[in-house]
Amino acid sequence: MAGRGYKTEAVVLRSFRLGEADRVLHVYTLARGRVGAVAKGIRKTKSRFGARLEPLSHVELMLHEGSGELQTVTGVELLHSHHGVREQRYALGVGLVGAESMLRLFTEQEANPRAFQALTRFLELLDELPAGRGRPALDPLALSFQLKLLWLSGYLPHLTSCANCGSEDAPLIGYSAAAGGAVCAACRAGALALSPAGIAGIESLLARPLAEAADVGITDRAARDALAVITSAYEYFGNFRLRTLRSA
Repeated sequence: MAGRGYKTEAVVLRSFRLGEADRVLHVYTLARGRVGAVAKGIRKTKSRFGARLEPLSHVELMLHEGSGELQTVTGVELLHSHHGVREQRYALGVGLVGAESMLRLFTEQEANPRAFQALTRFLELLDELPAGRGRPALDPLALSFQLKLLWLSGYLPHLTSCANCGSEDAPLIGYSAAAGGAVCAACRAGALALSPAGIAGIESLLARPLAEAADVGITDRAARDALAVITSAYEYFGNFRLRTLRSA
């Protein structure tokens, strides 16, 4: 059966070498969700695709579906290069955390326009991100984006009452991925310790759009709590850890 081609917007999440001149790309597309594709000859000096398919690039792709798992890139139009992000270490660190979280949470070839819109908005805001001196993993934009991806994946942490016993009066002091959210002292066995500032910070990051993440004024303790909740959710629901978080 002959293959067929289609056009779609996409963001390059990751790429790695294949053979002498090719690259395998992991892209998130508007039309099909996550797709694996081969860009043939991309590493050759005269390749017309090379500079357009860097990680974090927002492009319009022509893809050809064959009989194998990997599709083939037959055309590329650059929509937004986000070149400046790749030139700035801090912004790149934030961007790579976001790209890997997208890669690991959305693994199927299934369109999710809201997830794609969140990804492209995240990249637009990265272009404007001020240089930072702290850990990119604790940046409010990185935290906000990951929390929103958890929400879109169906793993939104419950924070308004104890996720285990349902108590609305007892103070919430921990997070249990198994229970699905914050828990009270009576249900804290095996839970991750969580400060009131952490709970408030997570709630604020979830309630505000990505563009307002920096306006939350999240404290360092709250940021660390939010990252711990995100990491715990990844491990429990997806059975993975982000490699980028180790260096970010």
